[in-house]
Amino acid sequence: MPLGIDKSDFLQEKNKKLERDLRTKDERIVALETENAMLYLKLAQMRSSLQCSREEVSGLQSQYDSETKFRQNVIESALKFKQELESIKRKLAALQRVAVDLPIQFQNDIKHANSVVQRHRHLFVSQTSSLSTMQEQLSQLQGSLQDITEQHAKEKKRRQELHNVLMELRGNIRVHCRVRPLMDFDCGGEDTKMLGSSGTKSEVVVHYMDDENVCVRTTKHNKVFEYERVYSPDESQEFVFDEVQPMMTSLLDGYNICIMAYGQTGSGKTHTMLGSHKNEDYHLRMEPHKDEGVIPRAARELFRLISEKPEGTISVEVSVVEIYNNDIRDLLSGDPSAKHDVITGADGSLSIPTLTSSPRTIELRKQLVQKKVDKIQDVMSFVQYGLRMRRESATMVHEHSSRSHLVVTLTVNSQAPNFLSKPATPSPAPDGTPVIMGRPSTAPAGGRDRRGRSLSLMTTASFESPPQSPIVPSTPAVIRTKLQLVDLAGSECVGMSGVTGVALREASNINKSLSALADVLGALAEHRPHVPYRNSRLTHFLQDSIGGDAKLLVLLCVAPAQRYITETTQCLGFGQRARQVQRGPTKRRLPSSAEKVGGFGKASFR
Repeated sequence: MPLGIDKSDFLQEKNKKLERDLRTKDERIVALETENAMLYLKLAQMRSSLQCSREEVSGLQSQYDSETKFRQNVIESALKFKQELESIKRKLAALQRVAVDLPIQFQNDIKHANSVVQRHRHLFVSQTSSLSTMQEQLSQLQGSLQDITEQHAKEKKRRQELHNVLMELRGNIRVHCRVRPLMDFDCGGEDTKMLGSSGTKSEVVVHYMDDENVCVRTTKHNKVFEYERVYSPDESQEFVFDEVQPMMTSLLDGYNICIMAYGQTGSGKTHTMLGSHKNEDYHLRMEPHKDEGVIPRAARELFRLISEKPEGTISVEVSVVEIYNNDIRDLLSGDPSAKHDVITGADGSLSIPTLTSSPRTIELRKQLVQKKVDKIQDVMSFVQYGLRMRRESATMVHEHSSRSHLVVTLTVNSQAPNFLSKPATPSPAPDGTPVIMGRPSTAPAGGRDRRGRSLSLMTTASFESPPQSPIVPSTPAVIRTKLQLVDLAGSECVGMSGVTGVALREASNINKSLSALADVLGALAEHRPHVPYRNSRLTHFLQDSIGGDAKLLVLLCVAPAQRYITETTQCLGFGQRARQVQRGPTKRRLPSSAEKVGGFGKASFR
């Protein structure tokens, strides 16, 4: 660089130039960026416009497709309508042809219908008389059927009555069987929902067939047992007593009656004899209750029959005993644990002298002291008192298992005809000699005359005869009959009932006494020379009734479930053996002043 030139001026010019160029470029850059932004904005607008165009084109395409489809449907519908129109035209042509032929066909049908009506009219007229004849015949047949039905019922009843007469002449024991319904406790620990189901313990194996037959279904074969009467599970207490009721009339006719319920524990014996356990005291109502058993119904019927007799001619006494562990216990005495013995009288009759009967019961209730039983409420009051003393406990089989045999005895004292009365024992003379017919007797002081005839009476009464009158008043003779109602304790399988200790001893004595009862019936059926009545207090106490001195009815009570089949079969077999017993005609009770001679029951006077 030449000397003297100022370099700073040159650099400044150059610098300014560069700055101008830089500004120009910056401005160009800004202009380009602005232009670029404008282009981007225009591009976005074009894209938006393109999207709108596309959507519009899509909508137009869709509309075009829809219009095309609609047009196709219209074409198809038009073709279909065209086909239907052609079909309608064909049908219309056919209808037109039918319409042309219809009057002719209608006239033909009317002619045919008229001919059919005429024919049926003639047929109806001809059959009307036949229908009247058939109605008359039907009425006659219905009347004949009703007559035959009534005659069948009468003959069936007559056959049953003749059968009962034959049984009485033979002395057979009448046996009835009652099948109770299934109960929840029959399940034996199984689910109660399975009650009665096949293959369970509660499966029904005892079936009621008809009013004389019951069937037991076993694994090997079916056994059918026949009795005088069989009651189904649906039959009521009243229905059962209706079959027993005629025996009450025999009681007042002078016959001893015994009704006993036999069966295993839990089979319904106490329910049959007394009533439902839902009423533990067996409270009696004025009107019969549906659950009343044989004992209250028998007492009710007895007092009904007595009410038809002359007042004051019949009196009733009641006693309630139990046979517990082979001991006889008086449930109406002050000491029910006291034991009693059966005594055989001179005439062969059995009695318990120490037994409490209602007219002389002192320790029972104050309102019953020295009162005779004259209504059913009195009888059931004694029975209720005795039941509270009776042994009872729960076992695995039955919640209210009776542990003793219960015997309720109603003794009926009936006044005999006056001609059977005997003179009363006169008062002794001043020297101690009895006075007969107004004069001292030469008979021994022991109470017998010269011919050996007894001067004692049925009811003792002594009086002093007026010296001036030869007529001595007589005491009416009395006929004593008894109704024994027996609720036997149930036979018991110890393994099933699960009893131990005292209850085990009770079960053992119950089974022994029932076995003794079966032995007695077996001996009677086979006419053995010796009948083992004394093997048990039960059979000894009931010897008169079992041996033929009473009309005896055995009510078999059986449970229908499979788990009891062994005990049920044994019970039904016991009933069959009882039916085979022929004891001879039942003896009618007479006062001590008369005795039977010959075979026709004539009375001789002692």
